[in-house]
Amino acid sequence: MAQQKTDYLWIGVFAVLVTFAIPWFLWRDASTWLGLPVWLWWHVGWMGLASLAFALFARGAWDRGMNVDPEEVGFDG
Repeated sequence: MAQQKTDYLWIGVFAVLVTFAIPWFLWRDASTWLGLPVWLWWHVGWMGLASLAFALFARGAWDRGMNVDPEEVGFDG
């Protein structure tokens, strides 16, 4: 049951990452910060967050999410 909760958690995390990857709420907003458009800063921050999420997924749930046997690939946790 705990593994199923973890699966649903990762599905939710990646659904949020995909949903907010495009800053639709910043469309038609011409404001800038440090000389660059705010939407560009959004992408920089969002890609950092997505990288962190994927790194955590790869360390902790890759074997379940990708249906890989940990012993087969030499995964040591």
